Amino acid sequence: QVQLVESGGGLVQPGGSLRLSCTASGSIFSIRAMDWYRQAPGKERELVASISSDGRPNYADSVKGRFTASRDNAKNTMSLQMISLKPEDTAVYYCKAEIRTSLAFRFGDYWGRGTQVTVSS
Repeated sequence: QVQLVESGGGLVQPGGSLRLSCTASGSIFSIRAMDWYRQAPGKERELVASISSDGRPNYADSVKGRFTASRDNAKNTMSLQMISLKPEDTAVYYCKAEIRTSLAFRFGDYWGRGTQVTVSS
């Protein structure tokens, strides 16, 4: 069984910073892409950042220059450093990973339960 757990969310003032972390655990054989999504109230879930297994990141236009994604393959972790936060960044942030377990031959998508980020004065 595989679990993804996010941490690091909270309340921050506009212009502030937060660092989110995601840790994958369980019977993991290999991880391909790891992604950060977010979902604001009344809106669809959107892709914020994606990072490949060799560490190459891609970002949504709305966060380019403000968010930085990184991962540690040895620890099965991924981080999202967020600076210059805006009220419109308020959302539940989810971690997703393409994982092949030790019992499977194919990769599957696994999601965390999310962490709340609120940007407000």
